[in-house]
Formats: sequence, structure tokens, C-alpha cells
Amino acid sequence: MRESPRRKARIVVLKALYACEVPENIPDDIVDTIIEDSKLAPKNIEFARNFFLSVRRHEKWADDIISKLVRNWDIKRIAELDLIILRMAMVELKYMPDIPAKVALNEAIELAKKFSTGESPSFINGILDNFLKKIDSF
Repeated sequence: MRESPRRKARIVVLKALYACEVPENIPDDIVDTIIEDSKLAPKNIEFARNFFLSVRRHEKWADDIISKLVRNWDIKRIAELDLIILRMAMVELKYMPDIPAKVALNEAIELAKKFSTGESPSFINGILDNFLKKIDSF
């Protein structure tokens, strides 16, 4: 099945955010390089760049919320890719009102299926479902 342009943009953002976890990488350089190599259409490049910046801007907020939502689990024990996918979805759900919640949730689950472990989609779905129930309090 062919991936939609928006999904391709989300994959670019996921890769850029993951690359940012390497301390010597410079986030602006990473996103520029990854986006340039992506061959996305101009409107999807803009979406990817804005989404990347928004996730970076709200990373601490998302981590604080994730820490509250996971019970009996230290956020440091969450797989790095799962944590990045959760941050992305939470930013979409909270700060990108033009994207329907079902779309943001589905995209997060699809990213987890493609890039993470077999247990990741259900783990991410559970956290995001809990987040959606309480989103107005965050």
C-alpha cells in the first residue's frame, strides 16, 4: 500500500527527531538534511518543518504528561522511538486542531507498527487513549 504524503512527512519528522537524540547532532541541520533528502512536495515540507519544530518546542510538556499517564513505569524505560511517537501524537492532538484526533491516533499507531516493536502499537494506543480522555486538563 502506498503511503500518503502526510504519512511520509510524519516519517521524516520521526527520523529527524530520532536523529536529534544523538547529542552531537544539531537539530536545525538534521531537519534540513532529512527534509531535503525526502523529496516531499513543498506543502508537505512546510508541514514537516512546522511539525518538527512544534514537537521540539513541546517536548518537555509531552514528557511531563507521559510521566503522569504511565502508571508504575519510569519514562526512561520507554523505548526511544515509542517516546518520540507519543510526543508527536500528543502535539498533534493538543496543538494541531486541524488534524482530526482519529487521524493523529491512527498515524501514531501506524508509525509504531512500522518502526518499533510488536507491543508498541497497543502501548501507544493505550497511552494516547488515556491522554484523549484527559486532554482538556493538560
